[in-house]
Amino acid sequence: MSVAHKSHKKSGGLAETISVVVQALLLALVIRTFLFQPFSIPSGSMRPTLLEGDYLFVTKWAYGYSRYSLPFSPPLFSGRIWGGEPERGDVVVFKYPPDPSLDYIKRVIGLPGDHIQMREGQLYINGTAVPREKIGQIDNVDITELARPVDIYRETLPNGVSYETLDLSPNSVGDNTREFVVPEGHYFMMGDNRDNSTDSRFSVGYVPAENLVGRANIIFFSIAGGASPLEIWRWPSEIRLSRMFSWVD
Repeated sequence: MSVAHKSHKKSGGLAETISVVVQALLLALVIRTFLFQPFSIPSGSMRPTLLEGDYLFVTKWAYGYSRYSLPFSPPLFSGRIWGGEPERGDVVVFKYPPDPSLDYIKRVIGLPGDHIQMREGQLYINGTAVPREKIGQIDNVDITELARPVDIYRETLPNGVSYETLDLSPNSVGDNTREFVVPEGHYFMMGDNRDNSTDSRFSVGYVPAENLVGRANIIFFSIAGGASPLEIWRWPSEIRLSRMFSWVD
């Protein structure tokens, strides 16, 4: 009788453990789908704003939800529900239009109906030059990836959003473009590292509203040197304390 009692107890304990694990997984799924999604920066296209080794929280509710808000992007519905419009200057994670299995992160530059063009490295929106002021140079390999000083500019969009961009070289392939007219229901995205960004000037093209995943809001962890956050022994030399828990502008 006591053996049966112990067996029942063990069985009950296992069932309770499984139940707790399942509930935790469901809670994590709900949080990831509807509230926050962690995202790591895979490339230098958003330097100096975002660096490789930055880990972000992306707010999923910022622009409503689409099929791409769900894990594995099942085609349960089209378009967006409870949709909100991104603002010019938002830093956004989206699904790469030619291959939606890939996540990209860029800045919203053009809204539906906008005319966008680059001329001699200057951004034009609807025929008007966006104010661009050289504010100095950066001589920090961790920020620029180059062992030389790099010019840094401050751009201010028509809605007042201001941010820094890098100019790695004059007269690069993206410094002079045709005029792009953003279709309805689409957005024009650009990286802050203007000479080293695959964005809407190139293969990314116009990004459908459905492809938006969320808005980048806060850097919760950052580590340099290509180190993994799991390599705790590298934290003392590689962790970027100044970037921890900083807002994405």
